[in-house]
Amino acid sequence: MSNPEDLLQQYQTDLESSDFDGEKFGIDRRQFVFYSLAAAAATTLGIKPALAEARGGTAAGSIGQPRFLQQETPLPLGNGEPPALQFQPYPGGTGALMEKLVRKHGAAAFDRGTYEAEPWTGAMPTSDDDIAFLPAHRLSALLKSRRITSARLTDIYLKRLKRLNPTLLCAVTIMEDQARAEAARADAEIAAGHYRGPLHGLPYGVKDLFATKGVPTTWGAKDFESRIIDMDAEVVVRLRDAGAVLIAKLASGLFAQNDQWFRGRTNNPWNLSQGSSGSSAGPASATAAGCVAFGIGTETSGSIVSPTIRCGVSALRPTFGSVSRYGGMVLAWSQDRVGPIVRMSEDAAMVFNVIHGVDEKDPSTVMVPFQFNRSIDVGALRIGVDDKAPKELVDKLKELGMKPVTIGARPTVAGIGGSGGLDVEDAAAFDSYVQIKAKEIGLDLNNLPPLPARRSGNSAGGREAAPANPMAPADWNPRFVNGRRIPGFEFLQTERRRYVLVTMWAEFLKNLDMYIGSPFADVGANAQTGHPSAVLPYKFGVPQPFGGGRGPAPTAPAPQLNAQPICGQIIGNLYNDDLILSVAHQFQMHDDTVLRHPTL
Repeated sequence: MSNPEDLLQQYQTDLESSDFDGEKFGIDRRQFVFYSLAAAAATTLGIKPALAEARGGTAAGSIGQPRFLQQETPLPLGNGEPPALQFQPYPGGTGALMEKLVRKHGAAAFDRGTYEAEPWTGAMPTSDDDIAFLPAHRLSALLKSRRITSARLTDIYLKRLKRLNPTLLCAVTIMEDQARAEAARADAEIAAGHYRGPLHGLPYGVKDLFATKGVPTTWGAKDFESRIIDMDAEVVVRLRDAGAVLIAKLASGLFAQNDQWFRGRTNNPWNLSQGSSGSSAGPASATAAGCVAFGIGTETSGSIVSPTIRCGVSALRPTFGSVSRYGGMVLAWSQDRVGPIVRMSEDAAMVFNVIHGVDEKDPSTVMVPFQFNRSIDVGALRIGVDDKAPKELVDKLKELGMKPVTIGARPTVAGIGGSGGLDVEDAAAFDSYVQIKAKEIGLDLNNLPPLPARRSGNSAGGREAAPANPMAPADWNPRFVNGRRIPGFEFLQTERRRYVLVTMWAEFLKNLDMYIGSPFADVGANAQTGHPSAVLPYKFGVPQPFGGGRGPAPTAPAPQLNAQPICGQIIGNLYNDDLILSVAHQFQMHDDTVLRHPTL
């Protein structure tokens, strides 16, 4: 049958011959056939059924309609409620992963590992600047030995934040009173012998996507400049329980995109003519500038890796599902990750050991063994290297015993390279906000204009900007609308292809613990597959520009850049977060790039 009338005739015949329980729905067979045909006509012929008028009602779901056609008002949703479907990076599923871990480790697989900072030896720095730039694990040793108090360390960082923030725009809210109170409590507990562990007394900052009770949580948006979410995010709770001192909410690019937010651009402390990239712009900038002992960032697609590289520091983008996102802004339930931005890789291990693990409020989370090893035998690991890997990083690891395995191109799957799936998650997460903004600008969400073509460009800066709506205010982000226009069928097919990609990567890495590619290797692919990455500086030099392809060509030559730490990545197999940090630590113990810091 090739025409709509024939299709409807066949449908009517099928309906009339079907079994139908009229008592169940409160209507007779003739009514059932009529309503079903009217609904089918709306789809097949593209017309609007007059069901409500035929029944004397005014709208679908009205009182006069039969029960089987009535629709309840949907439950209102905010930004955080997760979907029933959860992404699992392990191809066999989380259940298979847990069974594998138990067989290998027993119940100990789910015990948190221990981390203890090595004791401080030698003279202590005398200047506040030298203290501020110490790695977090060295500050931890000073605090434990009571060579410095949390109050003094907090004062050093608060003064630097207040002095440098007008230049860097790395902090949204400096929490001076709360920080001093927490530092005093930490000092009292340490003095009384109630030492909570290596983070006790350490001042840190958290990206301003995480809820903090009594303090604004802005998501980088003017709309939320004064909004207070009356709760603490899980990562904030875990760090507080470990004794860490929260001193600032650090800048996020607008809705986790790039380094621009409602007060301006967050800057790279080494080269102030550059933004710090994004969207974990504030944590990277503040850590590089010695304004916090460490920062907590997030990544959906490049938002930890990119600003860390731009600002010349170290970081861990963990395996997907390793750290709870509860209380944080959602962009994509299947891609968002939380990780530490630090001055040295051992700092990342120290922080991650506290924040990782299962949280029942975030159904994506798992607990797997994490054992940082300062003395790891690099030669015993299976490390892949491709021809674009940084020579300095590879040569030093070879000196330390690495036996590189040559690798080539990584797996790809056609049909998931765009952002269709991600746009759908974005749109769902921000539906409540979009409804409000649409009313403000007069946008009919039931009659959206055609989806414009996307601009090409490097997505390493966190998220590629979607085409602008000329009607929209500065805070409006059209990617939160574009996902509404993608059919559910296409979204599901994209996710099926994504699973194929996950299985192909499992095959590619089955004989490798980790690999080294170019500095921005596989950021987009790993956003889909969930693999971890350790970012680390490997040399000192003038950085090459990155993130081109957005907007018109510049009308003036780019400013001359200063030398700064140049970073690369070590990308791990799933759940090998401890191995990649241990290898990065080995490199940093034999390279002085990590000891350099900007003069501000």
